[in-house]
Amino acid sequence: MSKHTKICLFGGTFDPIHLGHMHIAQAAVDHLDLDKVIFLPCKQSPHKSDHAQASEKDRLEMCRIATAGIEWADVDDHDLVTNPPCYSWKTAESIAKSFPDAELFWLMGTDQWQALPRWNRPEHLATLVKFIVYTRGETPDPHKGYELHCISGNHPASATEIRASIPEDLLTEWLHPQVAQYIKKHALYPDEQTGHSGHS
Repeated sequence: MSKHTKICLFGGTFDPIHLGHMHIAQAAVDHLDLDKVIFLPCKQSPHKSDHAQASEKDRLEMCRIATAGIEWADVDDHDLVTNPPCYSWKTAESIAKSFPDAELFWLMGTDQWQALPRWNRPEHLATLVKFIVYTRGETPDPHKGYELHCISGNHPASATEIRASIPEDLLTEWLHPQVAQYIKKHALYPDEQTGHSGHS
């Protein structure tokens, strides 16, 4: 990567990755002239979820399928292979070492931005990255010392609704066609009422 390359980190469970995620990433690329968005699937705690989860391997593979052929998109398994706890500042440090001349950004939603002061070492993270906050029109409150760029838009896709609709083949228009095929092939989000088990 050449000097002054702009790289954006986009973390999430991506359970599953959907067209809303891609819409947000594209908006960030367009608004800030980014060279690269790195999708970073993160670990999920089995104790904090009330829905059928796709495995780490499957979520990573769906990210790779959804971003295949997109010049500005990469997928990195850093957070999945790193021993916990995997803090955001540690991820940013790792990416910064890989791309020492790059300008780094972190893409997040409004809820994450509001919670940022409660993250582990947020002030240190703010020295490593500039923040891009995706809103639906609201204006996020600033955090002193953190560089904030706002982008706004509205996409209907919801991972929660997608998971609930999978057994009835609904809402597949919110998914990359090959991601939808992958979910169906591996029965990733079974109808819990039937007790059908998913692919691991």
